[in-house]
Amino acid sequence: MTTNSPDDDRHRRLAAVRPRLVAFALMHLRDAAQAEDAVQEALVAAIEKQDAFAGRSGYETWVFGILKYKILDALRAQKRQGKWQPLEDEDEDDAIDRQFQRNGRWQESARPSSWGEPEATFENERFWQVFDACMIHLPDNLARVFSLRELMGLSTDDICHEVGIKENNCWVMLHRARLRLRACIERGWLEDSTC
Repeated sequence: MTTNSPDDDRHRRLAAVRPRLVAFALMHLRDAAQAEDAVQEALVAAIEKQDAFAGRSGYETWVFGILKYKILDALRAQKRQGKWQPLEDEDEDDAIDRQFQRNGRWQESARPSSWGEPEATFENERFWQVFDACMIHLPDNLARVFSLRELMGLSTDDICHEVGIKENNCWVMLHRARLRLRACIERGWLEDSTC
């Protein structure tokens, strides 16, 4: 009977998370070769610095943290090389506006559903599969701004500087991304889990 070493387990986990890393990098860099390079650099750094993993977060979360800095470096390189294009301003989205009454309250049919216990939800693999699918279906500009803010932890000022938008546009884009993700996740995960 053979047992897996901790290194074998980490390599298996890295291989399993690699597609999500590539999709995440591609969403930001918009260039397949640069996305692959950033992911490869992140994976190499994770392997070389595996002793630095303290276990305060999940291993995959730690690897995404490494990738975050590789992506930011690549975005800055794109700017220096003149290959980077700022995001276009987001147009009005009537479908989202129809979710609210004039007084700013939710329309009854659009009211958010309960997702249950947050910690249990975030540990559910099916939730993350649906989340990834919903992120892929967001318009590129919304997905990129949402990811920079919520997944990479950049401040609004940093996002505006990185992608070339104004602060009020950033907040509108974040709001729209959150509403679209919520609706998509509720359709793809909550409704499936109750069947």
